[in-house]
Amino acid sequence: MRAFKVLALSAALVSMPLIAAAEMTFNHTITGEALDLSNAEGTDTPAAKHFLETGENLYTEVPNCLAEGEQTFLASCSGCHGHVGEGKIGPGLNDDYYTYPKNKTDKGLFETMWGGARSMMGPHSDLGVDESLKVIAWIRHFYKDDPAEATWLTEEQRKTFKPYDAEHPTSVEATGDCKVPEGKS
Repeated sequence: MRAFKVLALSAALVSMPLIAAAEMTFNHTITGEALDLSNAEGTDTPAAKHFLETGENLYTEVPNCLAEGEQTFLASCSGCHGHVGEGKIGPGLNDDYYTYPKNKTDKGLFETMWGGARSMMGPHSDLGVDESLKVIAWIRHFYKDDPAEATWLTEEQRKTFKPYDAEHPTSVEATGDCKVPEGKS
């Protein structure tokens, strides 16, 4: 009987991280209310599934995904935030100052985009989860400050990351489909 209890307890403890990962909650930046993603589009890709479980964006610094994110950003975000996130009527997105400190993480930035924020920033849940992740990857790409402050980069990415130079931008050309790198999903 004791062996059964130990086995049952062990099984429960081992499965807890899996349960917790599947139940990540995303909250509105202003109200703190849980965001409803139950009918969200674009949740079926490996990157979206991974993000919804972990808050980690697998598209960060993936060239083919950056090109797609750039196009959506230019169409949906640049009118307020500038072509390279320098800020216009909306805040800049390319430096280490965040109107909402939670935006230092991809999860926080997603929550602000998805649910909206104060002033004129309406919700952009119309983009879908996967498309939002590509936009976030593009926003992170044009970051111009110290990579040591870029909490969304992995240690490996941080070593090679070059701050964006708007005066001498490097072009991001898509040479194929946007795919999660091997071994990442």
